[in-house]
Amino acid sequence: MIFDGADLSHQALAERLSSDEAHVFRECDLTEADLWGAPLAGARFESCVLEGADLRKADLDGAVFTGGGGMRIRFADADLIDARFTDVDLSSAQFGGALLTDASFAGCRMIGAMLTGSRGTGFTLSRCNLTLANLGGCSLRGETIEGVRFDDADLSGCDFTEATLVDCRLRGTRLLSTKFAKADLRGADLGEPDDTKLRAFSGAIITQSQAAAILAARGITVL
Repeated sequence: MIFDGADLSHQALAERLSSDEAHVFRECDLTEADLWGAPLAGARFESCVLEGADLRKADLDGAVFTGGGGMRIRFADADLIDARFTDVDLSSAQFGGALLTDASFAGCRMIGAMLTGSRGTGFTLSRCNLTLANLGGCSLRGETIEGVRFDDADLSGCDFTEATLVDCRLRGTRLLSTKFAKADLRGADLGEPDDTKLRAFSGAIITQSQAAAILAARGITVL
């Protein structure tokens, strides 16, 4: 079923959608739309307004979101295996309980997004703004993460073991019990190194200049 430029705002849509066909939404207004539990495996959302849309418990396995988006989209407990988000506004989106195995986020605005409590074996991030986001307990083990801002984000309990961070920022980031063992942080802005960060960075790979900056912050001059 194809929806092209349709105003679907504030509508209950789940019962109108069949699991036997792929669904395409092009430039649709889905503001506050009710898609709770909807069969949307393989669906495509192209430049759609999704402000406040309810996608809780929806089957979004392999779904593709390109452009558009909006504040406070609800993905709690949804199946997002292999879902792809490209250049989507996911500010303050709710992903608690969502299954994110092999999902990918590229070029997304994810300020204040809540991914803590999400499930799965890992997802990918590139060129995303995760300022003030909460990723508590998420696994990014072994992933290559490029161009991501984690400023003032909560990464407590996250697993970055053997991950590679390239052109990423960790300024003001909360890193309580975060794991960076064997992670390559040479391409990251580590921000101000407090004691919690230093414990989190135990076992990580950093540059000599990064190490010198850490020591300098503690009043030790490296010559």
